[in-house]
Amino acid sequence: MLRHSARTSNAPRIGLAAASLAASLALSSGAARADAVSDFYTGKTITIIVGADSGGGYDAQGRLMSRHIGRFIPGNPTVIVQNMPGAGSLTAANQLYNVSPKDGTMMGLLQRGVFSAKFTNPQGVRFDLAKFNWVGNLSSETAVVITWATSPLMKIEDVMKQEMLVGGTGPHIDTETTPRMLNALIGTKFKIISGYPGTTEAVLAMERGEVQGMGDWSWSNVKTRKPDFLRDKKIRVLLQVASEKLPDLQDVPLAMDYVKTPEDRQVMELFLAQKSAARPVVAPPGIPADRMAAIRAGFDKMIVSDEFLKDAQGAKLEIDPAPAASIEKVIKIFAATSEATGQRLKDAIDPKMAK
Repeated sequence: MLRHSARTSNAPRIGLAAASLAASLALSSGAARADAVSDFYTGKTITIIVGADSGGGYDAQGRLMSRHIGRFIPGNPTVIVQNMPGAGSLTAANQLYNVSPKDGTMMGLLQRGVFSAKFTNPQGVRFDLAKFNWVGNLSSETAVVITWATSPLMKIEDVMKQEMLVGGTGPHIDTETTPRMLNALIGTKFKIISGYPGTTEAVLAMERGEVQGMGDWSWSNVKTRKPDFLRDKKIRVLLQVASEKLPDLQDVPLAMDYVKTPEDRQVMELFLAQKSAARPVVAPPGIPADRMAAIRAGFDKMIVSDEFLKDAQGAKLEIDPAPAASIEKVIKIFAATSEATGQRLKDAIDPKMAK
């Protein structure tokens, strides 16, 4: 009886000792992993490939990120930006997936068209979205259709009756895909004048009278980059291309309000899904798990840091950052999309199908 009592009284002590040892081993293992990540990144340089030209919104946000994320990754690596425009970021996405080192020294900031590219530009896709390492999203986006104040077009219904010239910056970029989609789904009559190097040049063309407006311009960029356009009433906002109205655009209709069939609504919803993750940050597949965890943790810390947020405000960049889960939701939506709906999206925005 005494021996049994002794065994009973010792059992919890043995359990506590084992638990303590397990906790100690876990802590030391975690510390070892952190040390290994820090050792790797000390003295290293991370390159952020921006899948767009220099001088635009993607470039500005990529450079904003480059100024801060290194502080939140163990070892505090230097971070630089490399611009790699082409095919609506497909060039950059293919580079990251197939060519870039898979050691945690490369990341990318891509245009959201990569989400739908398997439907809209399948011949240009040499990657699997699900196998990328998604880091996070720097901003969602509400697109607006705007026209210069001297234009005779007063409301979106006018664009359904007469042609409106809009500036385009590439066949697979939203300045062109959005007005084509609106032509196909709600009956507008946008005529795209393509060939402008970037949004800045297309907006200048509008100011000069070469075009009458923009078929897709980020509302955040309008407010932060051209506040005088609003203050001095130089432009009119005709339409919001978004899932719901913004607080400061309650009097501006949604594109979805004009969609007539359930099939067209599915296409519009698919198009809008990628705008919810408009500035996706990605890393190549195959990066060691501890380094990838450190990159994601660093991004999550960066987007709530005072220094990052103040810098964004000072640079007049309106951001709406979110962790990697926000992008993974969009990928699941596209993964679950039927071939028929995907084909309808392709037909709606394909320049070869445009009338």
